[in-house]
Amino acid sequence: MRRRFTEQADGIGVVAEINVTSLVDVAFTLLIIFMITAPILQGGIEIDLPEAASGPLSASDPLIISIDGDGQIYLDDAPVTYEEFDAAIQPAIEGSDSRIVFFKADGDSPWRVCVRVMGRIGEAGGELSVVTVPERRRP
Repeated sequence: MRRRFTEQADGIGVVAEINVTSLVDVAFTLLIIFMITAPILQGGIEIDLPEAASGPLSASDPLIISIDGDGQIYLDDAPVTYEEFDAAIQPAIEGSDSRIVFFKADGDSPWRVCVRVMGRIGEAGGELSVVTVPERRRP
C-alpha cells in the first residue's frame, strides 16, 4: 500500500501551511512604532502655531524657518541671529532639493521679525509656505 505524500506513519496528516500570526504581530508593532515617531520627525522647533485655513504639506525634505515667541529665528533646528540668517538663507535655498521654504511662526512672535524674514526668503528665491494649524470649524 502506498502512502500519500501528506500522511505520516501514524496516519496524521502534515499541515503544509505557514503560520503568519507572529508575522502579523510584528507588522502591527512596526506600524504602531512608525505612527508614534512620524510626528516627532517633523523638522523645526516646537512652537505654538496660529490657526488658519490651510491645506496639507507637500514637500519631502523642505527647509524650515521658525520664529519663536521671543523673536528668535531658527534655521531648521539651529538658532541664528538675523545677520546669520541673512547670510545663510541664499545658500540654504540653493542647496535644497526644492525651493519651498516652510515658515513657522509662533502666534506671539513679533510681527516685525516675521515680515523681515519672509521678505528675505522671497529675495533669496524661496517659495514661501506658511505653516499653520488647521482652523477648527464651528457648526
